[in-house]
Amino acid sequence: QVQMVESGGGLVQAGGSLRLSCAASGRTFSNYAMGWFREAPGKEREFVAAIRRSGDRTYYADSVKGRFTISRDNAKSTVSLQMNSLKAEDTAVYYCAASTRWGIFAPAGYDSWGQGTQVTVSS
Repeated sequence: QVQMVESGGGLVQAGGSLRLSCAASGRTFSNYAMGWFREAPGKEREFVAAIRRSGDRTYYADSVKGRFTISRDNAKSTVSLQMNSLKAEDTAVYYCAASTRWGIFAPAGYDSWGQGTQVTVSS
């Protein structure tokens, strides 16, 4: 499995921006599709964004499309999530995840998880 550590969370006002980063180690990073998920209090973990192994294709949840951008740097074994125009409803713990497959945009499709980073958006 690949191990991951997220960073970049924090408190931001509505309309602001944050950039989350995820550093991976352990296995060949470029063998994995990567995703971001989030979990708000009292809610199930939900898909946010994903990127293919080579970075040539991305996929977003409708709720973040046009506001969030996922990217990866295989040379540095990192994946990032640029979050703009943040809303109060984006408040959640954000998780980085790795998958050997592409196309399953749900938690069950991912094999390895980071510990999460808190994002709080004040309205």
